[in-house]
Amino acid sequence: MLIEIPAADGTAEALVARPSTGVGPFPGVILYMDAFGLRPRIADMAQRIADWGYVVLAPNVFYREGTVDALAPGTDMTSPEGRETAGKAAFPRVGRLTTDKALPDIAAWLAALGQLENVAPGPVGVVGYCMGARLALRTATAHPDAVAACGGFHGGGLATEDPDSPHRGLGNAHARFVFGHADHDRSMDPDAVARLGQALDAAGLDATNEIYTGAPHGYSMADTSAFHPEATERHFRALRELFGQTLPA
Repeated sequence: MLIEIPAADGTAEALVARPSTGVGPFPGVILYMDAFGLRPRIADMAQRIADWGYVVLAPNVFYREGTVDALAPGTDMTSPEGRETAGKAAFPRVGRLTTDKALPDIAAWLAALGQLENVAPGPVGVVGYCMGARLALRTATAHPDAVAACGGFHGGGLATEDPDSPHRGLGNAHARFVFGHADHDRSMDPDAVARLGQALDAAGLDATNEIYTGAPHGYSMADTSAFHPEATERHFRALRELFGQTLPA
C-alpha cells in the first residue's frame, strides 16, 4: 500500500509491506529503490522481504521531482532499448539527489518507519539497489545505533575517490553488511569493490563483499532487460540470512 509521510522538503509517498502472517510486532526495514522508482517490481520485492517477518518501508526518494505516478517509467524496460529510454529520464534525478538532500531525508525515513503500526522498537535493517545501495550505506553510517543490518546490491559509486564517497563513513558504522556487486559494472569496478572491502576491514566490520559473476548491473529488477534470475535468488538468500541473524525476532 502507498502512504504519505513527512520528509525533509515536503510530503513523500512510500510503499509499506507487512507480513502476510503473524501478529508482530515485527522489526522494521527500509528498502531503497533503484533509479526507476517505486513501481510493481519494487512492491513485489518489498512484500517478499516482509513475508520473512518484517515491516518494510520503501520511500519515494525522488519526491522532490514528483509523485510515484508522475515518475513511473513510461516504456517497457524488458528490452535494452526500453531500459535505455527510461534511464534517460531517470538517471538525471540521481545526480540531483545530493548528499545534503539525502541525509535529512534518511532521518525522516527512519522516523517514519518507527511510527508505523506494529513495528518493533530497536534496530532496523536497510537494503538498497543500484543508487539505493548508496542510500542504504549512508543510512548505516549516519545512524549507526539505529541500523543493525545493511544490504547493497548492484550498487554504483559506493567507494569512489571523492571526499564524499559513501564508504568513507564506515568507521562510524556498527551494522553487519552484505554487498552483492554486478559483474563488469562500470559504476562499481573491481578497484572500487576492493576499496570498499578495505574500508570494511579497516573498520572491523562483519561484512560480505562479493561480485556476482555474470550478473549485470540491475540484475534483481525483473521488469528490465538486466534481470538475472540466479543472481536475484542469490541476493535474496544473502539478504534473508543477514536480516535473520541481526534483527530481533
